[in-house]
Amino acid sequence: MNTKALDRVALSVRSLSMDAVQKANSGHPGLPLGAAELGALLYGEILRHDPSDPSWTDRDRFVLSAGHGSMFLYSLLHLSGYALSLDDIKGFRQVGSACAGHPEHGMAPGIETTTGPLGQGIANTVGMAIAETMLAARFNTAKRTIVNHYTYTLVGDGCLQEGVAAEASSLAGHLGLGKLIAFYDSNRITIDGSTDLSFTEDVAKRYEAYGWQVLSGSMYDYEGVAGLIAKAKADTARPSLIILKSIIGKGAPTKQGTHGVHGAPLGAEEIAAARKELGIPGEFFVAPEAAEYFAARRVEFKKARAVWQAEFDAWSKENPEKRAEWDAFHSGKFGGKIELPAFALGEKIATRTASNKALVAAAKARANLVGGSADLQGPNAVSIPEAGVYSVANRAGRYLHFGIREFGMAAISNGIALHGGLRSFCATFLVFADYLRPALRLAAIMKQPVIYVLTHDSVFVGEDGPTHQPIEHLVSLRAMPNVRVLRPADAEETSLAWEMAMERTDGPTVLALSRQNLPVFKKADPDWKDTIKTGAYVVLKSAASPGIVVIATGSEVSLALEAVAQAAAKTGADNVRVVSMVSRELFESQPKAIRDALVPPAARVVVCEAGARVGWERWAEVEDILSIDRFGESGPGDKVAAHLGLTAEALAAIIMKK
Repeated sequence: MNTKALDRVALSVRSLSMDAVQKANSGHPGLPLGAAELGALLYGEILRHDPSDPSWTDRDRFVLSAGHGSMFLYSLLHLSGYALSLDDIKGFRQVGSACAGHPEHGMAPGIETTTGPLGQGIANTVGMAIAETMLAARFNTAKRTIVNHYTYTLVGDGCLQEGVAAEASSLAGHLGLGKLIAFYDSNRITIDGSTDLSFTEDVAKRYEAYGWQVLSGSMYDYEGVAGLIAKAKADTARPSLIILKSIIGKGAPTKQGTHGVHGAPLGAEEIAAARKELGIPGEFFVAPEAAEYFAARRVEFKKARAVWQAEFDAWSKENPEKRAEWDAFHSGKFGGKIELPAFALGEKIATRTASNKALVAAAKARANLVGGSADLQGPNAVSIPEAGVYSVANRAGRYLHFGIREFGMAAISNGIALHGGLRSFCATFLVFADYLRPALRLAAIMKQPVIYVLTHDSVFVGEDGPTHQPIEHLVSLRAMPNVRVLRPADAEETSLAWEMAMERTDGPTVLALSRQNLPVFKKADPDWKDTIKTGAYVVLKSAASPGIVVIATGSEVSLALEAVAQAAAKTGADNVRVVSMVSRELFESQPKAIRDALVPPAARVVVCEAGARVGWERWAEVEDILSIDRFGESGPGDKVAAHLGLTAEALAAIIMKK
């Protein structure tokens, strides 16, 4: 190990980090200055990676969970040879720069996930480590090993205070993820000051209780840290937390070790003093020895990948069927179509139950579909009997028992998707979307096609009462950019919703599903299976040109059909069209011609949905919207709905209104 060269790499990290933050007049210099030695060691000696091929499938993953220290990552990517230029670094935190304020997946090669919301990064790595074991179990053979990599993360005090880190770490220990290694930058400083203000727990004992191996050392001892990593790798039955004592802002003469260096530029005077103390000759300095070191290391990185490639090529020749499946897993291009279940007209079935049939069919056709629920396998109807349960004893299992950890579940699902090769889903009650929302938001930002099965989607939940009856949740999920909410109205629509979710590759999909049984109804549009992919289609045609269009979603489509029949019986009029709008945001994104064809501009529009009214004002006058804009009640679902005015009679009265 060339420790002198590593010292020059660490010096370069400090120089680039403090100068980029100063130039931007914004950022967090404390972490990159304080952890520069660890970064030099990781990117120079520890990580199995090749900057010339950032997407190498068997690379080690590194996640900067403490994403506010983003210049740590950008500096190391630049120095080690990834396609991140010095000009990119000089544009830190500027519009359009690859070096965004916090690392953003897809902005530059080598960024494995979007981090910054603390705790989610380490949770992502749990998903990545799970994915590694799943793929290893499926593709490695007795003769050849083609999946064999580690997942590393750097966390800070802030990450470990967030609940999502606790959720994910607890599950990681339970699952014995021995190839997951977390470094804890223990500098005892957060934005407000010393951690003594609010965080005095024994982190080591906490992680030991989770089932992790806990090791400790100094951030600035290369040989010592390398030895700790070797010990972590030797324990194949437990994930490892390596606690490294450090000095935040190390090298800043008057600010190091203080909260003043956490989240603000050092200032010109402090930078000048730091340069003098560290021996840095000028702005954005990269030590020649650091450049030379990585030039030589890149040759070795390529050799390591070439060795793997030779093994992979030999494996491919010996296992052509596995190779074809590997390609399908990693490209998303499967040959066979999902054989979705069929349902009989008039059959009454909850959309959560119909969803399970579609999920089983999808899992059969797509062997890389994996996931589970937050201790609600039965209520969410997400059991996949033939897939097996993932555990320490069965790494080939595809169903995950996440436990009662909604936020952790969603963040782990993001990690599985980000790893590559697998498609992930997760499930809970719709009302508990509030618990997982930050991870769903990151899935949307990162364009990860995670599928969220959210059941018990309305006040028809019934006796559990207002705490479990979603009111504002559909509205709030639709408000999130790049999240597609699908609320199918019957079993047939549910099958198509699953198909739409599986076909989507550029963002997450929410399936909002009923607890109560709903009838399979006749569809007026003969091409509805295609039309529904616009977000809406005609369920009931009027004999004449429609004077009224009733828009409904989910369970309220059946209610709308009943209301229209009641109105027609009383008035004899036949000028009402019913539209099932399975996805409002998808339909609203269609060209005007498509929208006008389904909802003619001249028609009066009536809307019915068992949830908050917000957003439906675009389509109908407030008095023509039957919605629920208060919290629910405890009681049988149909009686609660009637108590809240969500009835066919109430909707019929709106339809008949002059």
